[in-house]
Amino acid sequence: MEFVRLLLVFLHLLGMGMLFGMVFVQLKAGSAAPVNKGWLHGAGLQLITGMALMLLAPATDAEYDHMKLGIKILVVVAIAGLAVAKVRAPAAPRWFTPTLGALVVLNVGLAVFWT
Repeated sequence: MEFVRLLLVFLHLLGMGMLFGMVFVQLKAGSAAPVNKGWLHGAGLQLITGMALMLLAPATDAEYDHMKLGIKILVVVAIAGLAVAKVRAPAAPRWFTPTLGALVVLNVGLAVFWT
């Protein structure tokens, strides 16, 4: 069971890295570029692995702060929702990359500093 938990944590961190990397991919593409679908993949990976870790908690005797996890889920759902709303647009709005970048940094900050 510990291996499964560690694998989920590994994939969760890869999803976070993907979201963080998407900030730079979107910035490099420029303001006239469409929204990269990597936003959806990173947010989806974060959401699925985060939920799986929460569901696995009783089996691994892990205790989580449910308020913290609820807020983190809302942030990643906001990232995914904005990406879904703008993925078909011909160009990303000017506010898109800084907003999603701030949400990614907020989510990482919540994970690290909220104990």
